[in-house]
Amino acid sequence: MAGVEGRHVLVTGAGSGIGAAIARRLHQDGANLTLAGRRAEPLVQLADELGADATFVAAGFDVTDPHAIEQGLEAARSKFGPVSILVNNAGEAPSAPFEKTGLELWSKVLNVDLTGVFNVTQAILPDLKAHGSGARIINIASTAGLTGYAYVSAYCAAKHGVVGLTRALALELAKKGITVNAVCPGFTDTPIIARSIEEIVAKTGRTPERALAEFTKSNPQGRLVTPEEVAETVAWLALPLSQSINGQAIAVAGGEVFAG
Repeated sequence: MAGVEGRHVLVTGAGSGIGAAIARRLHQDGANLTLAGRRAEPLVQLADELGADATFVAAGFDVTDPHAIEQGLEAARSKFGPVSILVNNAGEAPSAPFEKTGLELWSKVLNVDLTGVFNVTQAILPDLKAHGSGARIINIASTAGLTGYAYVSAYCAAKHGVVGLTRALALELAKKGITVNAVCPGFTDTPIIARSIEEIVAKTGRTPERALAEFTKSNPQGRLVTPEEVAETVAWLALPLSQSINGQAIAVAGGEVFAG
């Protein structure tokens, strides 16, 4: 059976970290990629790396803005046609104690990490339904969607919501041949973790090594997950032979959590 060759794949938050790794991996498999994100510069750099023929840059693609989403989709469709694989990756993970998490921060995290998935999925769903069997929705959630972590209550709430949305949509769309799954990475070696380590060092005076240990201690393998490992899981879910994998929240975390 054919893989993703020539398929139109849209990846949100594609400019760096996990999103960029997913784009590179699916490019290897021959996908036509829309690289979506708010900032043009990293998207253009990645498009130059992968080659313009198989990529389209949708800059200004704000997942919290339905108008911006529609504009980006219209332009992307004009190059590659309807989207048949959607990867919802855009997100952010600020930390704060719950009692210092104001409504503004709470709303921002929920809006980007959960409502953003709703906005983009709803906008692309007509494309996926028209494609029918073989269409994919792959949501990048987190182990924070499967368990709790201190000081990231808004992020945990949002990612639990993404897992719940994934399971509900999987049931609604099963008869259409569209699968909906979530990939739940543990702490991953991305710019977000790098910034978090810098903040810990600045606030506590710890060494970078000790700050890193705070993130690796929960992984039984004692390390950070790599973006490429997450991307490999996404590539597997995109394959036709993964059609029976539906409604799952797949932890990529070295045994840190076990999805129920």
